[in-house]
Amino acid sequence: MAANLTILAADFATLQKNADQLFLLIMGCMVFLMQSGFAFLEAGSVRSKNTTNILIKNMLDIFITGLCYWMFGYAFAFGQVGNPFIGHSDFFAGSLRHSPDPAFWFFQFVFCATATTIVSGAMAERTEFVCYLVYCVVIGGFMYPVVTHWAWSDVGWLANGPGGIVYKDFAGSGVVHVVGGTTALVGAKILGPRIGRFKDGQPVQIPGHTVPLVALGAFILFFGFLAFNGGSQASISGAGDGQIVSIAMVNTLVSGAAGGLVAMMVKRSGLLGGVNWSLLTSINGALSGMVAICAAADSAYSWGAVVIGVVAGVVYCAWSKLVIKLGVDDPLDAVAVHLGAGLWGVLAAPILARDVGLITADKEYALRLFGWNLLGVLVIMVWCAVVSALMFGTLKCLGILRVPPEIELRGLDIPKHGEPAYPTESYGHGWTIMPPDLSPDPYGPDGKPQPLPVYITRSNGPRPVSRPPSRGSGRYVYNPGSLPPSAYINNGFVIQDTHM
Repeated sequence: MAANLTILAADFATLQKNADQLFLLIMGCMVFLMQSGFAFLEAGSVRSKNTTNILIKNMLDIFITGLCYWMFGYAFAFGQVGNPFIGHSDFFAGSLRHSPDPAFWFFQFVFCATATTIVSGAMAERTEFVCYLVYCVVIGGFMYPVVTHWAWSDVGWLANGPGGIVYKDFAGSGVVHVVGGTTALVGAKILGPRIGRFKDGQPVQIPGHTVPLVALGAFILFFGFLAFNGGSQASISGAGDGQIVSIAMVNTLVSGAAGGLVAMMVKRSGLLGGVNWSLLTSINGALSGMVAICAAADSAYSWGAVVIGVVAGVVYCAWSKLVIKLGVDDPLDAVAVHLGAGLWGVLAAPILARDVGLITADKEYALRLFGWNLLGVLVIMVWCAVVSALMFGTLKCLGILRVPPEIELRGLDIPKHGEPAYPTESYGHGWTIMPPDLSPDPYGPDGKPQPLPVYITRSNGPRPVSRPPSRGSGRYVYNPGSLPPSAYINNGFVIQDTHM
């Protein structure tokens, strides 16, 4: 009998471990899908001539961050040997000695990739590709893992506060989003705004090229956030695990819903300029609500999650205005969504958490926890700001931070990648034939721009020879000398009447 009970206990322990690993893998795959959400969101928010550039950057988040986190990032974050500042064991994911739980490694990796990809949106449309490769390594391999070690490892200083205080950040409002948002702010400021973004000190709107792509990315991110917060419990087999996961997902939903509605109403009120029902503002407000609830997703009452979301919607709008006032060009509003809402989420957790917050009986502990969370998030911001300033400042001094103005104006897809997202020659229905382009390629064999194109003059006035700015790669231009007599100009397109 005793032997049977021993075998049964061992089998049950194996089943529990397998269940927890399966849970982390499924949640991790859902968070991994957020990378496609970021890719669609960012691609739709930039001009078409930079679509390939932003997509490959989101792809490389996975490639570069995956290898860096495997080689040394995980060791800095969760190495079994370490000090309160950084871990220093289990390099190459411990494969040289022993392997840590691979499901846990995978789940932590997708969080790291999320922190890294936040930055690419804020610095879109004018950053050198080499610069992106560098900061992807620094953020994913060093900056973010160190913060993770502080807050989520057993020996980190934030996880071992005075008097037994533990930094309250369940799913990373500060650890993930403040890290990404602070880095994005510093990077965008040092990089400078896009050409034409500000005129005489006043902001000029530069719209993205496809709103449906932005909306698709937003829906994917909403889906992924359920796993981002729910999966942070890291197990499903223990007593109460299912309840906590369920609470986290419900809180994520209601906080995001409240944030989206409030941000939309603030936009409608005219406080952000323009009195309209803005889809893009609603999307960013909802993302802000989901970012803010990360810190207390497991412990806030549902009404508390609504409060966090409502304030997050207002915080997003305020930060969006502040970033513009500072002269920072952020095409994705990543700073407002991730830094602004993330900061609010870290401060809201000690207030509205039902186990340790100010709404509980132990007000003294809640106040101490609030102070510890405040100190923690300020140190995180300083850490990221200093490392980012050194990194981006060095890249700027080396002349590899920003692309030349002529390439920025033309778009990065052709000169940097040779693969326009919307090749002009692939469009058309076959019944209207355009004349062959006999003009020289605006980019020479060395990849450098040739002299600017001329203008075609017709009776209705001069028109630029390039395609309209909202579509096309920016590469194909037409020389007046190459046009047959029957060609004419219509809305910037060269058209030739042809009878089939």
